[in-house]
Amino acid sequence: MNTLRLIAACVLLLFVAAPSQAELHFASIFGSNMVLQRGVPVTVWGRAGSGEKLTVRFASEKIETTADANGDWSVTLPPLPASSEGQALNVASQTEALEIRNVLVGELWHACGQSNMAMTVEWMAHELPEVKADIANANLPLIRFCRIHAGPQPEPLKELELSPGWAVCSPKNVTKFSGVSFYFARKLQEKLGVPIGIINTSRGGTPIEPFIPRAAFTSHPTLEKEGELGDREDLEALRRLPGGVYARDANWLPGRLFNSRLAPIMRLPVRGAIWYQGESNSGTQEDPHEYAHKMRALIRGWRDATNNEALPFYFVQLPGSGAGPGWSYLREQQRLATDVPHTGMAVTLDLVGGNIHPPNKIDVGDRLARWALAKDYGQQVTYSGPLFDRQEIDGDHITVHFQHAESGLMVASKQGLEAPQETPDGKLTYFEVADTDGQWHAAEATIDGQTVVVTSPKVTAPIAVRYAYIVSPQHVPLYNREGLPASPFCSKPELLKYDPQLPK
Repeated sequence: MNTLRLIAACVLLLFVAAPSQAELHFASIFGSNMVLQRGVPVTVWGRAGSGEKLTVRFASEKIETTADANGDWSVTLPPLPASSEGQALNVASQTEALEIRNVLVGELWHACGQSNMAMTVEWMAHELPEVKADIANANLPLIRFCRIHAGPQPEPLKELELSPGWAVCSPKNVTKFSGVSFYFARKLQEKLGVPIGIINTSRGGTPIEPFIPRAAFTSHPTLEKEGELGDREDLEALRRLPGGVYARDANWLPGRLFNSRLAPIMRLPVRGAIWYQGESNSGTQEDPHEYAHKMRALIRGWRDATNNEALPFYFVQLPGSGAGPGWSYLREQQRLATDVPHTGMAVTLDLVGGNIHPPNKIDVGDRLARWALAKDYGQQVTYSGPLFDRQEIDGDHITVHFQHAESGLMVASKQGLEAPQETPDGKLTYFEVADTDGQWHAAEATIDGQTVVVTSPKVTAPIAVRYAYIVSPQHVPLYNREGLPASPFCSKPELLKYDPQLPK
């Protein structure tokens, strides 16, 4: 009798629970106050009862669909023009109706990385008094933010674990927004005059691996081995793997945060992505070798997941403040990853701060926005500082040619939030040349128009040149005349040596 009662109770529970699973809803990324991407088809999806007939309405569009056998439904809105007027997004069945309010159409961006991307405006204000004025003036209702938190998952999720919600930018809530994202969005909104949405999926203290889709751990032996070890959750082997990752728990494993934070929302089209990460791939016992391959895998993986092979991807090169032992090597790896089309690197070496979290995210957001404004929105704006192009060796000196130096180079100094100021009597520092044995020696450097000429009294036959290749360079002097700093570089990266002291 007890067994029969238990069976009956279980059947009753299943019967009671079934209707709730058939309730009509939107996917969790959809919420009031959100921003939809303009100018492209937009997929809207959710769940309903199996076979239910549904009608979706937005703006002047009305689309009918039917939920499949699993209860999944989706429709595709045609490309929409930008709209600063809040509109309703509706879905209705024969028995239920849902409405998402105050939806704008404009430009939508992903923001991801670790703690320097997660660092909030409030955090910035503790160290930069100027930020308090920006908070007070943050009544910017055309800027919207969505923050996604989720733990690691071994397989890609179809749905976010929790509904993240969308916030309208105001003095009251801007303090909780990512500082980089806020200043990036504010710059875009000011220049474009359309709504800007940011989806922030960053997590502090994490390496690049958990954000790379598991399917993208290919095309390089280290990536393939990381994928295999991650599948086995072999943290010790990952730590010992040359070029691997110092995995502390599941949050460090390949693909695990992509699975929970990004996979469920990749159907929602965005204009592009901004990325600030690298600290947790280049600290103590962390190996920055192969980071360029990991960056390429990250970008390729996100592009595959969004079905957008040209998804713009702009990232931050690590600054000089609070640097770990492998940062100089990792900065060069980041520079090498700029060979991927439709990417850009914001150089931040001149943004001095006291620790691993320099508070000046104003210039970081501005420099990322410059890439987007120039490359995606066709605006005439300088978007990059000098990037190494090639070297020419003539006897005992090397002439360095740069991209993004058409108007010439200058020695300059940046103080705080002020624009860099030219110092005509200043000297170029942080240049070195390598001799025929691959040994590096301090060098003297002078600007010659669009180039830099480098020599060392100790080297009569130099073979390579590098700039700012130290752990924590301070007050780097080389800029283009538009006031953007040169990236650190090595003309022959194969000469760079770094021993990460992996765990035994």
